[in-house]
Amino acid sequence: MLKNLLKIVFAAIFAASAISAQSPVITGVPAATDADSIVVMPFTNKASTSESNWIGESFAETLSDLLSNKGINVLSNQERKFVLQELGIPNMSVPSLATSVKVGIHAKASLIVVGDYQLLPETDGKAPRLVVNARIFKVKGGIVSEDFPDQRKFDFNFSDALGNLQKIQGQLAWQFLYRLHKSYFKLNKDAFPWSENSLIADAESKVPPRASEAFVKAISVSSSNPSAKENYLKNAIKIYADAKAGEVYSDAALELGHLYLSQKKPSDSASTFEQVINSYQQCRERSKSEGKPGRCDEDGYAEAAFYDGLIQLQIGNLETALGVLKPLADDLKLTSVNNALGAISIQAARNEKKNAAKSAAMINDAIDLLKRANESAPDDADIRFNYATAIFISGNMQEAAAQLRTAIAGNPRDGDAYFMLAKALQSLNDPLAVPIDNEAHKYLVNNNRYATLQTEWDKSKTVNGIPMRVSQPQRKDFLAVILTRKRGSSVPKPKIDDTVTQIVKAREFVKNGQDDEAMEVLRRVLASEPSNAETFLLLGKIYLRRGDIDQSISSFKTSVFWDNRLIDAHVLLGKIYVEKGDCLQAKNYAASALGIDAENQDARALQRLSERCSK
Repeated sequence: MLKNLLKIVFAAIFAASAISAQSPVITGVPAATDADSIVVMPFTNKASTSESNWIGESFAETLSDLLSNKGINVLSNQERKFVLQELGIPNMSVPSLATSVKVGIHAKASLIVVGDYQLLPETDGKAPRLVVNARIFKVKGGIVSEDFPDQRKFDFNFSDALGNLQKIQGQLAWQFLYRLHKSYFKLNKDAFPWSENSLIADAESKVPPRASEAFVKAISVSSSNPSAKENYLKNAIKIYADAKAGEVYSDAALELGHLYLSQKKPSDSASTFEQVINSYQQCRERSKSEGKPGRCDEDGYAEAAFYDGLIQLQIGNLETALGVLKPLADDLKLTSVNNALGAISIQAARNEKKNAAKSAAMINDAIDLLKRANESAPDDADIRFNYATAIFISGNMQEAAAQLRTAIAGNPRDGDAYFMLAKALQSLNDPLAVPIDNEAHKYLVNNNRYATLQTEWDKSKTVNGIPMRVSQPQRKDFLAVILTRKRGSSVPKPKIDDTVTQIVKAREFVKNGQDDEAMEVLRRVLASEPSNAETFLLLGKIYLRRGDIDQSISSFKTSVFWDNRLIDAHVLLGKIYVEKGDCLQAKNYAASALGIDAENQDARALQRLSERCSK
């Protein structure tokens, strides 16, 4: 079933530099430029004990949320954590100012919020008191400054009862917004569209204070204490539901679902993710009936649906998996979603025993989905394998062989791929089927696997015993794609070398005996196109001229592997085996060369040599 970890999704998509926040323009307030974006760091606990460390994370979580969509570009708290991961900085640590600046630069943020707090104990019957200091730094070109256009420093100080934490956060968020807009855009106070009370109300209404405290404590708990994390999350979900007429605290439910997933509790994990899915759908229905936009957590829904779909696939609930994942395909256009849907379609086709037309339609759907996934991630061997398998099942053996060769290049010990390639080549009457089948034997020895697959093939000409390859990406990788989609980042197109021109140049060098120059060109070609058959043909000729017989054989065989119609490689291999006295091999290559072109003079000459070889 689910096997290898997904080597997902290509490095360019997950580069943190892709995180360039862009907030919508608010009426009456000038939009910040792309250079003006802000990241809120966790506040530092000045106390010697760690019991109140969760408060520092709470500031990062709440302020990031309150500042978003208000005319200033803001990195979400999740984005900030992703940048920390990219830089190899533990999420549990409170970064120093130098590290905070490093995070800001890496995230392409020009403004950084840092702060500290101290929790004063209860005295004279008064509740514990929180003293908070915050400051905004400006970063440009790697230079840190506290001065803004109006030559002022942005320092903020608050003191209030701990029970009014969210009130403090709302006040602080309003001060940030007002001072930044006033400094940059010279706004009058009367023209400012947000009141301090509105920010405080937002802070207090979104998440009940006790639920927020439990959630922040949960995400602040070390991964080495999963039971404490679970209890905090369950408590946060319960408090939220009690205060909000049964609504689901999506952030906490997502964390709990992933916690169960890490503990290999798929049923509990799926059930928790489904709470997030149902909550989102109810929010959408409520917004539709009220005729106004709601604050529905679209990203939380996408994440929950994706992982729930993979869990359903893992436990064999194909229809449920299809229903959960299908809505994500067009919206997110995620490679891993298309790969999973393709695998589901293949498995459903295998399970369809009565209606051949329906099964064939499912395979065609799988080919379409996996083709899109393969085009998005051409270097992912698992996706290529699934795509090749779908084509193989459809009966297009010529194309299946081509795709399986590429899959094997990415995973040279892939016994299942060798097995299907051998069967495809057999159907095409290709003499390479025999050595490829030998490779399949070599890599399918465990549990007598080759014999099992061969028995099925002999009986029904099917490969149902070969599983599809779908796995769960790490959460940070999935979130990186979500963030890229949100921010509309574009992935730079790779530079495409002019392979044809390079090959012509190398061919000319080989013809003129300029082997060193040819090798240099061919290495460049292989760097950009490692499956180019003529490159290996030319390399084989150079090695042969240098007397390195073993290396030339290897190069010629690789050339034949990538393009079985390249007649020169067959002929040269045959001549080498004549010289080595291996007459059977020589005759095989003579026959394969004549099978390509019966009138080719070099092939006919090789045939005569091979016939005299054994005499």
